Amino acid sequence: MQIIALRTLRHFWERHPQAESPIRIWYGIASKAEWASTSDIKTLFGASVDFVGDNWVIFDLSGNKYRLIVHVSYTYRRVLVKFIGTHAEYDKINAETV
Repeated sequence: MQIIALRTLRHFWERHPQAESPIRIWYGIASKAEWASTSDIKTLFGASVDFVGDNWVIFDLSGNKYRLIVHVSYTYRRVLVKFIGTHAEYDKINAETV
């Protein structure tokens, strides 16, 4: 999958250095994946992933310390980063409208 907005992830881990490793791990897995459906994502990430709306996916990173929201285009094999934040920051947003 092509991950769009690596810069967004990088800016986040520059502010939260302890988030760099879990973000890089997610990025490494996602960029090599070939997701065709939500079940493919669920197979890789299990209970640490939730699905909302139309192709929106929420990943729990680092034991749920951080939340990553992406929009997945299965047809074009692209993942667009919509939000990355701490769990507290995530609680202040609407995950379906980010």
